[in-house]
Amino acid sequence: MPQGLTRTTVGIVGAGPAGLMLSHLLARRGIASTVVDHRTRGQIEGTSRAGILEADSVRLLTDTGVGDRVLRDGRPHDGIELRFAGTSHRIDFRALVGESVWLYPQTDVFTDLADARARDGGDVRFGITDTRVTDLLTDRPGILFTDADGRPHEVRCDILVGADGSHGVCRSAVPESARTHYYRAYPYAWFGVLVDAPPSAAELVYTHSERGFALISQRTETVQRMYFQCDPAEDPAAWSDDRIWAELQARVGGVDGFALKEGPVTDRSVLPFRSLVCEPMRYGGMLLAGDAAHTVPPTGAKGLNLALADVRVLAEAVAEAVLRRDRAALDSYGPRALRRVWRAQHFSYWMTSMLHRQPGDTDFDVRRQLGELAGVVESAAGSAYLAEAYTGWPARRVG
Repeated sequence: MPQGLTRTTVGIVGAGPAGLMLSHLLARRGIASTVVDHRTRGQIEGTSRAGILEADSVRLLTDTGVGDRVLRDGRPHDGIELRFAGTSHRIDFRALVGESVWLYPQTDVFTDLADARARDGGDVRFGITDTRVTDLLTDRPGILFTDADGRPHEVRCDILVGADGSHGVCRSAVPESARTHYYRAYPYAWFGVLVDAPPSAAELVYTHSERGFALISQRTETVQRMYFQCDPAEDPAAWSDDRIWAELQARVGGVDGFALKEGPVTDRSVLPFRSLVCEPMRYGGMLLAGDAAHTVPPTGAKGLNLALADVRVLAEAVAEAVLRRDRAALDSYGPRALRRVWRAQHFSYWMTSMLHRQPGDTDFDVRRQLGELAGVVESAAGSAYLAEAYTGWPARRVG
């Protein structure tokens, strides 16, 4: 069967929020792109993903014409609760740093961007197979794949972007000799559940307990997302609804009488923890963005926000390279993006280590964590650091 050929300026592997936002930003600058993804649109929209958007992420969506729904349906949160020793302590973002975050699922961000690309005539191809990237050290790198109709196809571009996640083909296409992985595995995971119940709190509740960490998050007025620390080998099917609720209630309970509002558990899964940064974020004509370049534990709510921050910087570098014909501008992308990535790695690790029980922890270790938490909530400077990092460092200051 003859192979189809598409020529474009930027080829993007991965049609998640990072890839679609990059394509959207480039289109606003008059730069053509083609985006491909092995998942169908329905598969991506059907994957339940949490979403806390930093202030700058919301501004990026609204300022570029895809923020109507986040402003209408998203839920602004002006703080979080840190709960330990059986009581809650509010970190007031608005009072401390003048910013908020927005509760808005990642799947909704994807839908908004996919709709915008369809509205604007963007070239986005879902449901492809057999994807690989080639000729990365040339000035015409390529993406080879089988399209949704079973026909072989090739995309040739001036610049190739890998935004295909931590298990995609792009990062693994970089020879090991040309990349360094900074990696940390964690000895615990999150047991995540979706439940049909009203909210148990007005804002997210991060809990340190003798039984381990718990996070009480939200989704809608009738559906909530909750997590508790577990062993990575835990089998979700072994947990009944009653057992899940007993564990969650035991972790958040305390002298103040706080309790969760219960309902049927509609989904349960185990999410492993890991931190990874791949450096450099460029190999020849290919640049990595989002989870293809780095992953963080979810405790700091940084994954989606880092991906959006990456492509904001990347779009600027690509525009310089294309519109001013200055390919050296691509060299600025990785160093600029990595400044934010490593700050986010530190914040995510700090939040994670402060709130989770480690295997083999002694009473000293637990009391030390409680002292650290008390130091955060009782110090204006400590609370302000958490608030600034959680709501996001302004683009004008980092990257």
